[in-house]
Amino acid sequence: MRFIPRSTVFAGFLFALGMALPVSAQEWQPTEKIEHYKVNGTSPMALYQSIGERGPKLSLGRVIAHTTFKLTWQRDYQQQGAACVLATAKPKLVITHTLPKPAQKLPADVAAKWETFYDGIVEHEKLHGQFMKDLTQQIQDVSIGLRDENDPGCKKVRAALQAQLKPISDAHVARHSEYDQVEMSPGGAVHQLILAFLNP
Repeated sequence: MRFIPRSTVFAGFLFALGMALPVSAQEWQPTEKIEHYKVNGTSPMALYQSIGERGPKLSLGRVIAHTTFKLTWQRDYQQQGAACVLATAKPKLVITHTLPKPAQKLPADVAAKWETFYDGIVEHEKLHGQFMKDLTQQIQDVSIGLRDENDPGCKKVRAALQAQLKPISDAHVARHSEYDQVEMSPGGAVHQLILAFLNP
C-alpha cells in the first residue's frame, strides 16, 4: 500500500468586496482549527495502515494530514475625484488542519510512539499554516495604497491588484511543494517520523 504522507489543499481566494472597517496593515489575526479523523489499530503498523485507508482523499491519493485555508477580504476602494485608491484591505483567514486520531486506547509504548509521530506531523502542518499567513500578509502589503490618478469606477486599481496576485499565488504554491519535497524525501523530517514510528 503506497500513499502520499500529506498534501496541502488550497481552498483558494474568495474575494468579498464591500465596505471595510478602517484598519492598517497587519491588524488582523487568523483563525486556526484542528479537525481529526479516526484511525483503527493498537500497533504502529495497524495504525499506519488505517491512515492509508481512512486518511483524507485528495486527487493524488490518501494522505496522513492536510491543511486547507479559506481567505476572504473586505476592501475599501475610495474614489477621490478622478482618482481611485484602495484605502484598506482587511483579510479573514481560516486555516484548518486535518489530522489522524486513534479510535482505541493504545498500549503505553505505542501511545508514546504515536505522540512523537503526531507531534511531528502537527509541526509539519503548522508550517504550512504559517505559509498561508505569510501569503495573506503579502497580499495585504501590495493591496493597501494601490492608486490610479485617472480611474473613475476603480476598474484600473482592481485590475492592477489582480495582476499582482498571480505571481504571489504561484510563489506560494511553489513554496509548499518545495517544502513537502524536502520533508518527504528519504532522510527528510516526515520520512524519518514514519520510519521511527513503524520500526520496532
